[in-house]
Amino acid sequence: MSTVSESAVSSQRAGELLPWLLVFGGACFMYVPTFMELFRTIWATDEQAHGPIVLGLSIWLLWRKWTSVLALPLQGNPWLAWPVMLLGSLFFVVGRSQGVLIFEVGSLIWMVAGALLLLRGVQALRICAFALFFALFMIPLPGVIVDTLTAPMKIAVSIVAEHVLYAIGYPIARSGVVLQIGQYQLLVADACAGLHTLFTLEALGLLYLNVVRHASLLRNVALAILIVPISFTANVIRVMTLTLITYHWGDEAGQGFLHGFSGMVLFMSALLLIIGADSLLRFGVARKGTTDER
Repeated sequence: MSTVSESAVSSQRAGELLPWLLVFGGACFMYVPTFMELFRTIWATDEQAHGPIVLGLSIWLLWRKWTSVLALPLQGNPWLAWPVMLLGSLFFVVGRSQGVLIFEVGSLIWMVAGALLLLRGVQALRICAFALFFALFMIPLPGVIVDTLTAPMKIAVSIVAEHVLYAIGYPIARSGVVLQIGQYQLLVADACAGLHTLFTLEALGLLYLNVVRHASLLRNVALAILIVPISFTANVIRVMTLTLITYHWGDEAGQGFLHGFSGMVLFMSALLLIIGADSLLRFGVARKGTTDER
């Protein structure tokens, strides 16, 4: 009797997993060539190096919710799922055939959302909403948008870096996005202070918010807003770090190993600033709660 029962349970589990395996196989068939091409091309550049990281974290976020999704009843919403999947397929075909990465890569989010709606319904989509939203940060943006928004950001970062270093006594001057310190000239590149860097830091801040999950709505909203100036400040710190490395140890150090190390400085400074801002907000929320009790 026990053997029959265990066999029935195993068959039921296999039957539940089969649709997911079919979805996974279809996704691999469609998107593995796309991601292999991305790894060989733009994801191998400094500007888009965050793409693989965001992809891996998005998969991890979905995996965290896997048990909760499987626990939902087998009640999909096909009337909503099929239009979503059809739209995703259309984006994929247009993007793949015309070389429009924002459509080709972005279609994956629509396809995953449609699969969740089809197999488990709206509740599954709600559970995985943050993971799908987070995946938006891996989508390569059109060059026109990036260039338009990156130029003023680089100028702003250059201005702040120049003023701070000059204020503490360094011989520095600026012309546009070119910093002159001592006998060295440094061009503030897109990878150091561009839109992609801002996107990466925004993704880091949102991931932090999702992981810590504060109960206070005020604290969450305030920290989400503060992520923008924190990201800008982290970019300034990176540019200043590269400038000081070049000034003290020469151009080879600035453009060599220590240039890559400055990327770690960027993320560490951003994370420390986020944690510091969060600590201040926690103190403020706790103080507000104490005041309200009085």
